[in-house]
Parts: sequence; C-alpha cells; structure tokens
Amino acid sequence: MGSTGMKQRAFEIEPSEHPAHGPLFSWVRTGKQETTILKATLLVNILVGLILLVPEIARGAETLQKIRIGFPSLAFSYMPFYVAKEKGLLKKYGLEAEYIQMRTTIQPQAVINGNINFFPSVSTGISAAVSGLPLVVVLSFCDGSPWVLVTGKEINKPQDLIGKKVAISGIRTSPHYFLLAALKKWEISEKDVGIITTGGTADSFTALASNQVAGTVLTPPFDDKAVSLGFKKFMFLGDLADIPYVGVVTSQAEIKNNREIIRRTLAALMESVAWLRANRAESAKMIADKFKVSQVEAEQTYTTLIKILNKDGRLNPKIARGYLDLLRQERPIPADFDPQKFLDFSMLPAGR
Repeated sequence: MGSTGMKQRAFEIEPSEHPAHGPLFSWVRTGKQETTILKATLLVNILVGLILLVPEIARGAETLQKIRIGFPSLAFSYMPFYVAKEKGLLKKYGLEAEYIQMRTTIQPQAVINGNINFFPSVSTGISAAVSGLPLVVVLSFCDGSPWVLVTGKEINKPQDLIGKKVAISGIRTSPHYFLLAALKKWEISEKDVGIITTGGTADSFTALASNQVAGTVLTPPFDDKAVSLGFKKFMFLGDLADIPYVGVVTSQAEIKNNREIIRRTLAALMESVAWLRANRAESAKMIADKFKVSQVEAEQTYTTLIKILNKDGRLNPKIARGYLDLLRQERPIPADFDPQKFLDFSMLPAGR
C-alpha cells in the first residue's frame, strides 16, 4: 500500500482534568514520540505551577510595610529602636524601618508633612503640641532622664562656666531645659554662658572632645567616654526638672489613617524593651560595638538604660504636668490644659 493511502494519525490531543489545577492537555501517542510527549506534558505542568505561584510570591514581597523614623544622632536611649530593627522584631510585625538622621527641631514638621511617620523626643513632641501642632505621644519608654553636664577639668565650680561655651543638641530640647535648670539653681544668667547647638548628643560629644566647648550635656555612653578622654562629670542633671525623655511621637493624621501600623510598631518596640531586659550580655555587646566604647563603659550604659526604662510604655502623669509647668515659664498655657490632648496610649500592646 502506498504512503498516500495511509490513514494513520500522527497524534491526538484530548482534554483531561488535572487533579489540582483543572483542564490541561494529555498527549496521546504510541511509539518513539511517546517520550517527547511525556516531557512536553511535564513542562506544561511545571509552567502552570510557576504561573500559580507568582501571585503568592508577589503577596509575600508586599507584606512588609515601610515606616520612617527621624533621629538627630546616635544615642543609647534609642536602643529599643536599634534592637527592634537588628533583631528582626519589626519584620516579625510586618514592618520595615528606615531610620533618617535629622535635627530634632525639624522633626515635628517632618511628621506633619508626611516625610517621616515617627520621631522619638517626647519633650519636643509635647512642646510642639502645646504650641498647636497636631502631634500625639503614643509611647514613652522612660521614667527618668540620664543627662549629665560634662566639662573640662578646669571647670571646678559653676561660676567657672561664665563666659565659656556649653554645647547642647538644640534649643527647647531636653539638654537645653536641663542646662537652664542648672543655671537657675546656680543663679547664673543664661546670657552669661555661650550656649551653642550641635544637632545631636553625638555631635555635642565631638564638640567637647575637640575642645570647642568648655562643657556639654551628655547621656551614656558619651559621658563615660568623655571621662576616659580626661573630662569629668560635673553634675547629674536628670533630677533637676520633670522632662519627658524618649518614646514615640506621631501625628493625628497618622493615627486616623494608619492606626494598625502604629499598633504594630509599638508592639515591636515594647518587645524590644523586653529583649533588652532579658539579654544583658548581648545588649552590652551591642552598645560596645555601636558606640565604640569599652566593655566596662557598655556595661555601665546598659545598667543606666535598664534603670530608666519603664514596663508599660506610658508617660508618668507627674512628669507630664511638671513639664507643662516648665513650658509655662516661656509661653502662655492655660492652668486647666489637659495633657490627655497630646497623649494616646490606647495602641500599646494589651496587658501592659
């Protein structure tokens, strides 16, 4: 029989049901082409599987939501933030943080403008809120402030500071208010001391270490680091005034529009505080590595930090009222002004 009379079909294509993904195609053929057909079937199944996985991969990549936090400089009081990022606690709550360096004085407006979501200076937040900016304190880490006036060894009494320069991180910041409280205690006029601003605690330390100033207001570990360079702790300032320290400040708009993100941010940070309490050795090592200080200095800094960290994330009402009294010395604030107008701790983790 000639080839033209052959009725044999090369192959047939028949629909079949894939157990997981519905209709596919089954290649029906006998002979040498069977192996090739099976390979084609396998390839089709693989391609379909990959197509089905693409949305899952995309969804996984979208789970981390970015938050932006402004910091003036490196400081030990921000350890809960550093731990939350470096130990994966923010990621655990579906967040990715970008830490942005900016002066404390511009942070309130940066939050309101939407350039950042949060900043850490509770005192700055309250001061700006009292002035009318729509800011809210949603977490306060500390029940105390560890600020210390550190000077050169030639400063032996308060009056030795007259005519000298003293560095602070910024006007209307905690170091500024504590320095003013000290000058008032010593009956020295603010005008008799040259107060210069540096932008942050680390920069204030640099100004002192390079002998640009006679003294500065520092926190650990910079105070101990300065002592190792030949300077001295002239006076502890933290008990001279009721001034809030470090926490989380955001805008009313953020609370209205991104409440769930704030809740997760606070949960990660409070878990970070718990981690610091439970991991002394590793925490001290982090401090030593991050601030380039000795292990002894790092241990001292850790001890100071744990002493001032609170357990519930709320601002002590006494400190809030005392700070308002301090602000009244420079601006009119009604006597019945309610601190609850700029405090909202309802998003903190339950049970704290």
